Amino acid sequence: MVTTPSPGDLPDLVDALATWQHDAAPVPLHPGDVGWLWRFGADATAGALRTWSRDGRLLAVGMLDGPDLLRLACAPDAWTDRDLADEIRADLDDPATGVLSGAAAQVEARWTGALTDALRGDGWVDGEPWTPLRRDLAGDPPEVDPDLRIVLLDHEHHPDSLVAARCAVQRAAFPRSTFTPERWHAMAGGAPYARARCVVGYAGQEAVAAVTVWSAGPGRPGLLEPLGVDPAHRGRGYGRAIGLGAAAVLAGLGASSATVCTPRSNAGAVATYEAAGFVALPDVTDLTRPG
Repeated sequence: MVTTPSPGDLPDLVDALATWQHDAAPVPLHPGDVGWLWRFGADATAGALRTWSRDGRLLAVGMLDGPDLLRLACAPDAWTDRDLADEIRADLDDPATGVLSGAAAQVEARWTGALTDALRGDGWVDGEPWTPLRRDLAGDPPEVDPDLRIVLLDHEHHPDSLVAARCAVQRAAFPRSTFTPERWHAMAGGAPYARARCVVGYAGQEAVAAVTVWSAGPGRPGLLEPLGVDPAHRGRGYGRAIGLGAAAVLAGLGASSATVCTPRSNAGAVATYEAAGFVALPDVTDLTRPG
């Protein structure tokens, strides 16, 4: 049965989600995705999550990214579980379950298995292509570009001026962003941020680029979410430089790889990550249910 967790359930849910991350999977829902949502507070984060369990064991987690998009992760040994797939499919079809509200909807399920087969058999079709990118972090850590000074924010070290700079870069890079110091502190108080860092890149005394990196624990892939460069400073290689810095920070946290996923249509973003040593993997698509 599908359930909505309480805020008190979130630490255990995040820990379980972390164990599902491995380099053979094409960037499924990551603890960092939950961590980035946490900027709106624990109540809002819990309210956007849906879980499927059996005999007390968590098998799948979905995160609503708006009312019509569900981003999913599934325990790797349940990818071929037909009963679970049928249960999730039925819940997606029934608005009363509180999973998806309307006829037109999208599901991000980036593994091949029983659920994707069931949805395609039920009339869901491929949507927009996305490009996953991965940088292997085995061996020597990535070299950081000397033209960009890297400063880190963690849940213990967060001077007000640095938090303000990180948020200002986010709002400049993404004009619709509502990221504020208050929301940064809400995010930093969440369970996923205990093993995350905000990476702020300075050119001279000015913050020009920023990214948050999310570890899922040693030996597991880490996530970049989100990365941005102040538009006033674009075209100078700072996107590549902050990508290198992010990979180096994740390597220091013990991550097996640094991962990110961006729309294939965003050729500039794909090129920036590739310049930082990320390798584009085969495209993946959301599944779309036409209205």
